[in-house]
Amino acid sequence: MQDDLELNTLKDIAVAAGDEILAVYNQAAVIDVTVKADNSPLTEADQRAHRLIVDRLASHTPDLPILSEESELKNWSERATWQRYWLVDPLDGTKEFINRNGEFTVNIALIEEGVARIGVVHVPVSGITYLGRPGSGAWKLSAAGELEAIKCAMIGRGSAVRVVASRSHRGELVDRLIAIIEQQLGQAEVVSMGSSLKICLLAEGEADIYPRLALTSEWDTAAAHAVLSAAGGEVYDTGFNVLRYNQKAELLNPFFIALADTGFDWQALLTPALD
Repeated sequence: MQDDLELNTLKDIAVAAGDEILAVYNQAAVIDVTVKADNSPLTEADQRAHRLIVDRLASHTPDLPILSEESELKNWSERATWQRYWLVDPLDGTKEFINRNGEFTVNIALIEEGVARIGVVHVPVSGITYLGRPGSGAWKLSAAGELEAIKCAMIGRGSAVRVVASRSHRGELVDRLIAIIEQQLGQAEVVSMGSSLKICLLAEGEADIYPRLALTSEWDTAAAHAVLSAAGGEVYDTGFNVLRYNQKAELLNPFFIALADTGFDWQALLTPALD
């Protein structure tokens, strides 16, 4: 990773965006919130991180389009022509940011022909950064600059299956999947968390499965998806097709399941609950 100039550049951009976020997080006694047209919250931190990332990516790769959550949405007729582009969530987990629980991230991904090829996920409060390039590897960088390679864990026979659930969107269907896992595999340990950190837990071997059976947008998942793929895992839709990006006019993901151990037959186990 040390010799990967692209990943290092993106890491520096994500960390700088994280500093913009922390400037608001640490100084504002009360965080001002605007509600966007889709009813999602927007803060000064979202906007400051967005501006920094877009400016630096545009300088780094002037010819590549940039799609950020806070960008003006391009028409599908234009986006359909994009073979390579940057997909960005300047502040993933704005609700967690507002609640000041630290579980929010900066997400930057490079998409090539619908696939997340590079991903950087930075956690401003802890200073940790997750980086991945499928085919090359995945890494976790500490705030102190200590770099370690990370990889997914295999399902351990006789040990609890570690299920990650959304802090805000769990739902009855996820509870049904957890019940099936417990019936077939034994105990399930459930951890609730916000933002793309859930997928990163799988990438670093700290969790086994993350079912997200509620709506998300493509910028919510792409960067962590690349990290997970680089670490040996994958993100599938409920038909167990690999999640792809910029394949349709809307930017909502289908319901999905992120898996660490892709060699385990999750499809046979979970399909009855998903039908």
